[in-house]
Amino acid sequence: MTSVPTSARSHRTSLLLMLGSTACFISNVLLIRALGGIENVSLWVVTSARFAVGLVIVLTLYRREFQPSHLFTNRKLIERGLLGGLCTLGFYYTVTKLGAGRATFINNTYVIWGGLFAVWMLREHLRPGLLGGAIATLIGLGFLSNPFSGSAHTGFYDFIAFLNALGSAWIVVTIRQLHAREHSSTIFAAQCLFGLLLCGGPAVATFSALPSAAWIVLAVASTCAGVGQLLMTQAFRDLSVAEGSLLQMLVPLGIALGGATFFGEHFTAPELLGGALILGGTAASSYTRKQNPARP
Repeated sequence: MTSVPTSARSHRTSLLLMLGSTACFISNVLLIRALGGIENVSLWVVTSARFAVGLVIVLTLYRREFQPSHLFTNRKLIERGLLGGLCTLGFYYTVTKLGAGRATFINNTYVIWGGLFAVWMLREHLRPGLLGGAIATLIGLGFLSNPFSGSAHTGFYDFIAFLNALGSAWIVVTIRQLHAREHSSTIFAAQCLFGLLLCGGPAVATFSALPSAAWIVLAVASTCAGVGQLLMTQAFRDLSVAEGSLLQMLVPLGIALGGATFFGEHFTAPELLGGALILGGTAASSYTRKQNPARP
């Protein structure tokens, strides 16, 4: 049997890691939604739990690889940590202000911005097929989330969501840069540590007693988010910014499918078209890739 070239094998592994990441993020959002049916938990508590569990995962699984001293000496790790914490909080915040559809649509435009930033900063090649897939996926997300329906008008929170998209794009480029020197566990831990420093105080101030069921759901949801972020960080070692980010667009589609399966939601014809465009666009990210690409 012909052996698979190392570069192709690494790319295939990274694709699987990124797909695993999307599954974890979908589970996280659906569990947080279920948590809302049990108890009204503070946004600060939800984000802090996510970061705290992430640190536990790193300290448990990567005690040898993790370099905690680098979190305070590597400027890029500090940048990744602070911006990552702000963007995680910003996403949840804009969802509460704009609604899930509109906030998700605007925040996920980071797929386009990330690809453009990578061309500028990392000299990555943005293939026409990949760019076309990203545009098709964004259009599909628009059909799926119907973000601009009703009487809503563009305002301050839309601007915050747009800034969040730019921040997320910058983060994925930063992750690619950090992989030249840092282990994935240290890169991930930067977000967890600085995110916890940002959100921990308000979480304590707004905390209220939770029932046992809420604690269990929150712990599982946080674990899903932590594992998903770690898998995504590792996948970006071999995937380009545009390709990896595009695969993350499967998350809103998975959330929609989960809503239909577990919460009795129904799809309209435009939403089904949107789902098909997302699947087609993300498939294009790997199908049009050259057989033996050189690593950037």
